[in-house]
Amino acid sequence: MEIKRKLFGVLFLLFLLQINAQNNSKFVNTFIGTDGTGHTFPGPSLPFGMVQPGPDNNIEGWNHTSGYQYKDTLLLGFSQTRFSGTGIGEMGTILLLPFHDENSKLKNSYYKNSEKSSVGYYTLTKKDGIKVELTCSERVAFHKYTYPTQKAKLLLDFQHGFHFLNDSLVLESDIKIENATTISGYCKTKGWVTKKYFFTVEFETPYSTIKELAKEKNQNAPKYILDFDLAKNKQLQIKIALSTVNSDGAKANLTAEIPHWDFNKVKKNAKQVWDTYLNRITIEAPQKQKELFYTSMYHLLLQPSNIADVDGKYRGANDAIGLAPNKEYYSTLSIWDIYRGAFPLLQIVAPEKINGIANTLLLHHKAAGFLPIWTAWGQDNYCMIGNHAIPMLLSAYTNGFTGFDKNEAFKTMLETSTKSHINSDWELYNKYCFYPFDKLDNEAVSRTLESGFDDWCVSQMAFNLNQKNEELVYKKRANYYKNLFDSDTQLFRGKDTNGNWRTPFDPITATSPMNNPGDYTEANAWQYFWTPAQYDIDGMKELLGGTTEFTKKLDQFFTLQSTNPNKFLGQEAMIGQYAHGNEPSHHIAYLYAFSDTPKTGQRYINKIMSEFHDNTPNGMIGNDDCGQMSAWYILSTLGFYPVNPTNGEFIIGAPQVKKATLRISNNKQFTITAEGFSNQTIFQNNSKLNGIPLEKPLLHYTDIMKGGTLNFKMTIN
Repeated sequence: MEIKRKLFGVLFLLFLLQINAQNNSKFVNTFIGTDGTGHTFPGPSLPFGMVQPGPDNNIEGWNHTSGYQYKDTLLLGFSQTRFSGTGIGEMGTILLLPFHDENSKLKNSYYKNSEKSSVGYYTLTKKDGIKVELTCSERVAFHKYTYPTQKAKLLLDFQHGFHFLNDSLVLESDIKIENATTISGYCKTKGWVTKKYFFTVEFETPYSTIKELAKEKNQNAPKYILDFDLAKNKQLQIKIALSTVNSDGAKANLTAEIPHWDFNKVKKNAKQVWDTYLNRITIEAPQKQKELFYTSMYHLLLQPSNIADVDGKYRGANDAIGLAPNKEYYSTLSIWDIYRGAFPLLQIVAPEKINGIANTLLLHHKAAGFLPIWTAWGQDNYCMIGNHAIPMLLSAYTNGFTGFDKNEAFKTMLETSTKSHINSDWELYNKYCFYPFDKLDNEAVSRTLESGFDDWCVSQMAFNLNQKNEELVYKKRANYYKNLFDSDTQLFRGKDTNGNWRTPFDPITATSPMNNPGDYTEANAWQYFWTPAQYDIDGMKELLGGTTEFTKKLDQFFTLQSTNPNKFLGQEAMIGQYAHGNEPSHHIAYLYAFSDTPKTGQRYINKIMSEFHDNTPNGMIGNDDCGQMSAWYILSTLGFYPVNPTNGEFIIGAPQVKKATLRISNNKQFTITAEGFSNQTIFQNNSKLNGIPLEKPLLHYTDIMKGGTLNFKMTIN
């Protein structure tokens, strides 16, 4: 027995060494998606980290929602927080700008060719001669500036932040200069959400002088110019720790995570942490494909962010301080986006985070009275439609996660679906069995269709818990979408309280609340037609007249050309009416698996992969939306995608890589092989799970997590 234990220990050590030796972080290109509409950023962060220090080029505008745009040459400075790939900007906490007094005219310029980035590290050299280096831990940003002389200046701006429909960001502030090395305090800001952040700023070298700049109109936080007399190495190191709770929490975060001034140690640790996640999947592929794949994994794992302090305390949606289970409370929950593919994928690559995310949803409900819609720094911005925390909870329960209370989860799902709140008027919905456009003048069709999916999820959870009455009620509500089906156009169309269709009807032009108000959300009638197929493919086929008509509808969808597609309305990366740049389209190519011609879907998947993803700054067409675009790429590379993201099923498409190995918890592996894969052999035949042919084109979550082999034979047609 002792020999067996020792042998197991040796084998396990070799397994860990093999994983660490892979070093997949070297394939991450943090600049992918930083140009155009990807809205990603190149600065460092840890997986699920609270801070994201990085360069800011602008504080407002759709191109600068992360604060950064690759083409820009203007540098405002370096702030500590941001979102990845969102359509609206928020955060931008505490700006620092080192500058050299003798070249102050150049303080906002930098050499573009000096800008470098890797996981956990970012650097550039400014044209005034200052080298900037950034790294971080989960809750602490670490800056290192190397000046051309021992005399150094620094702008420290607490007024800074990314603006959204406002001209005054900071509502109030309380900044304390504790001594020549420590400044702490808090700011209350109003942007996409109203939030409070607390901080402590520590300098390795004491400042010699500090001067507050005169406040401008609508400014409620100070800006300072600090002078430093540096040592011979001419380096100034600064740590900024954040907290949602108080400045003592920020100090505790700093002490726990970076109690020293060893920049390289923090940088090295960040890389090691990233490799523990990125090495969970290994693919055999060319360099370019590896860059795309592992950068997609990197973007997937940037959020949601754990905003609990190291002691587990957090500030909730009701502004009260709570203690989070397992010291996890997640925000930057772009739920409308990530419930589709990113959250199911996280259950494979980071299953240890799922119970914490689920408990966060329940804690938010307890504080706010309904499940969150889109949270930033713990506060809901109510962006987008539906209540898709409901499918997230069902997904976690279906796939066997037990670290949250299933009965409480069901209660939150019921209350969120019965008590009206912002974007959900249940009295109106239940009275007409759809949202009528004359009572709801915006997004009426989309809200009906998306609520139907949530209702189906409630009915499924009721079934799981043997709640027969609720199961029947919500199963009926899940069919409300059929009340908007127009048999003449064979699309879902706006209807008023008298049962009249909206006229005129333009099924091609997309609508969206902020740009072109209408019945659909960042999409048109064609793109939203396929929403109920997430949970009711049989019902959709019945409406259309069977599988053959379902196939014809898909063919028409992918070939019907758009006129003047508008990227601000989600009309980006188009194939016919398919818009890869926005989430409502993401599952549609996989619907061909249920058609008469499943290989047509495989062809479109390959086309999307090859034409709309590239390893360049503008290689992401459409917002990454907190990892959802990246999740689609990862899953499609592996050969499957969750059309219904709640039932544990992944629909088989066609793998885009010769071999992939998923390292599952408990030292298990799930291997995917594509025999004969090439640029020409893009179709799959004879898929087998553990040597047994798959009778249906689907793979279950439990199949993956048990470990095993999925084998495809690739063909040219």
